[in-house]
Amino acid sequence: MNDIENLKQFYEQKKDEIINRLQHFKNIYKLSDEHIFSELAFCLCTPQSNAKTCNAAITSLINSRLLYAGTAPEIANNLFGVRFHNNKSKYIVKAKEFFTKNEKINIKTQLNQFKNPITIREYLVKNIKGLGMKEASHFLRNIGLSENLAILDRHILKNLLKYNAITHIPKTITTTKYIEIETKLIKFSKKINIPPSHLDLLFWSNETGEIFK
Repeated sequence: MNDIENLKQFYEQKKDEIINRLQHFKNIYKLSDEHIFSELAFCLCTPQSNAKTCNAAITSLINSRLLYAGTAPEIANNLFGVRFHNNKSKYIVKAKEFFTKNEKINIKTQLNQFKNPITIREYLVKNIKGLGMKEASHFLRNIGLSENLAILDRHILKNLLKYNAITHIPKTITTTKYIEIETKLIKFSKKINIPPSHLDLLFWSNETGEIFK
């Protein structure tokens, strides 16, 4: 059995779990603007940091209400284990200010003005400091708005290389290069008949042993 057949077999084992997880993400968007913002804050924290550590830090900030009312130094002091916490706390505060209208976080109204995830991602990358293509894609996946978007982290890139969907992993990924690799992932997903959103979580599970967020 070759690598592709092994991947398909693994997908059959994980398919129901992946579908349930993606439905969970879709349900997130039905929640409050504050909850949606907390997902954005989580994704602002994840670069070069452990996802579970970031999630624990954001959960603590939610419980203390510092995520919504705290200053950058107050938030930084509570980003335990998150690398570059001083910069990331500033990004969180700036993002909160950007999405606050009439003293309330109003993120969904601003996202709803766009017709598709690609234009939402462009808007986020342009306006939210600290949010690149990968983090914006991650955020949109976590709120159920990421059809045909790829989260090109090291796990995904490693697997794309393994299955010959790409020929090499670039040292730096510009926006143009990101879209180019994303297009190759979508092409590969069609070839093996596994939806792109499923493939992302499948690779994550293959690398880490679990489906997280």
